[in-house]
Parts: sequence; C-alpha cells; structure tokens
Amino acid sequence: MELQQMRYVIAVAETNSFTRAAQRCLVVQSALSHQIARLERELGARLFERTSRRVRLTAAGAAFLPAARQCLEAADRATAEVAAVVGEVRGRLALGVIPSVAAVDVPHVLGEFHRRHPKARISLSVGASDELVEQVRQGEIEVAFLGIPVTARPRGVMARELARERLVAVVSPDHPLAGETSVDLRRLSSEVFVDLPAKTAGRAQSDLAFAAAGLTREVAFEVTNADYLTRLVGAGLGVALLPPSYVEGLAGMTMIEVTDAPARAEYVIWGREDRTPAAAAFLDLLGIEGERRQASPAGPRTSSSPM
Repeated sequence: MELQQMRYVIAVAETNSFTRAAQRCLVVQSALSHQIARLERELGARLFERTSRRVRLTAAGAAFLPAARQCLEAADRATAEVAAVVGEVRGRLALGVIPSVAAVDVPHVLGEFHRRHPKARISLSVGASDELVEQVRQGEIEVAFLGIPVTARPRGVMARELARERLVAVVSPDHPLAGETSVDLRRLSSEVFVDLPAKTAGRAQSDLAFAAAGLTREVAFEVTNADYLTRLVGAGLGVALLPPSYVEGLAGMTMIEVTDAPARAEYVIWGREDRTPAAAAFLDLLGIEGERRQASPAGPRTSSSPM
C-alpha cells in the first residue's frame, strides 16, 4: 500500500469525482483510477461505488478513509520533523480566525511567515470562537485567534491574551446619534440593534451588560457575518456594539464612546500536544516561544461567536 494511493482515495472521497480528484492531484484520470483499482485488489474490497452520475464511498471505503488520513498526516509530520532538524520548516500550518480579529494583522503575519518558510503549506479558515477552540482541541487546526468576553477563558488549549478593549457604539453618519460624543447603555436601550445570534459570545458581551444594568433592548437584525452586520448598520437600520480597533478599518461608520460599555479580550490559542514545526515557527514569529510549553489554566468554556 502506497501513500500516493491513499492521497488519491482521499481526493476522490472529498470531491466525489475521479475527474476532479485527478485534477487536484495533478495526474491523468486513468493513472489515478488504475492506482485506486490496484489498492482495492490489494485490500480485497471496493472503496467506491461508481455510477454514471456519482461516486460515493462504500462501507469499506468509509472505514478506510480515517486511517488513510492519519497515515498521511503521520507521514507529512515525519517529513516536516526531519526538515526541521536541518533548519527548514515544512508541513502544514492550519490557522483559524474570527472575522473581527484586530490585535494581530493576520494577513501581514502570514505574508511574513510565507517569506521566511516558503515550503510550509498555509490554510486559513474563518469561524466562531467556540468552534475554533474545539477545532484546536481536536487537532483540526493548530493556531487560532479568538474574541471572547473578558470574564471567559479558552478551555483545554494553550492560550495567550493579546489585547482587551471596551466596545463602542457604531452608527451610520446620518443616524440621530452620530453627533454624540458619548452615550450610555440606558440611552442605547431605546435604539434598534444589529447584532450576532443569541447565545454567541459576541452577543453575550452586550446582552450581559444590558442585563446587569437592568435594561432591555430590541435586536431586530441577527446576522452571523460581521461584514453583513456593518452593512446593515451603514444602511441606517440600527446600532451595533463592536471593538473600536475593528471599526477603525471600516469606511462610512461613526463610532461613539459608551461610558459603561462591555469589553472583550482577544486571544491566540494553540494545542496542548506537540506542535508541528510550522505551528511552532508561527508562534515564534508572534513572539510566543517559551509560553507555548506552558499549559493554559482551565477556565470557563467559551460560547461560539463569529467575532
């Protein structure tokens, strides 16, 4: 059984197509099909059901796939570890971020990482804080940037707090509040809000602040995408509470200080197990070297948040 055969099986399983799998693997389809057929003969079982309309895994294929992925990951890790010994960083760097991360200029840092380590493979996914914590815990991604309430702390991972800041009210330039220099939560409670879905960490920061002040508010627009949230605010449909460092990069928005505003903390997190050479090099680029060997104290589990 060869590693290349496993790569072909994984590609077909992920694309549901021999044609697309061959394109991804940069081989002709006949060669890919021949290698998978050879592997099936070796295993004594068909891995795929093939029809004129679709390709899908058989029960044997579904059982084979996780082990194949583990073998490839182990082989890639071994190659990367050998390269690291001679001073070359290879392998995968899987990174996760929230949409509104502001404490680190992620594109700039990734650009610098790529310049220093051009043979490392970078992947980036955007998600909610709680989702990213779980993905790091499961080893699906290696490093992530979060934004959570200051009363919470990522659990089950290593972590370093990067920054914390008080949220500001954000309105369109022609909103009645746009001329104010500061407001409080009581004044804002009479406004219509654009916010994240209920029970997310980004939403909880604001909900808890209003509840602690004995106030209620109307959230008429619930969105999961930070960009869409700001577009609704820009259209004059409501007010939002956002981190000022994120809003500073947006055009056509007016920020207003909130005297009793809630705060959020941004973290970078990584797994407690041994890091890949690429992940270790990325953390070193962030100035996190000794700390990545120290376990993060257990804390409250974060709630999911696209912020």
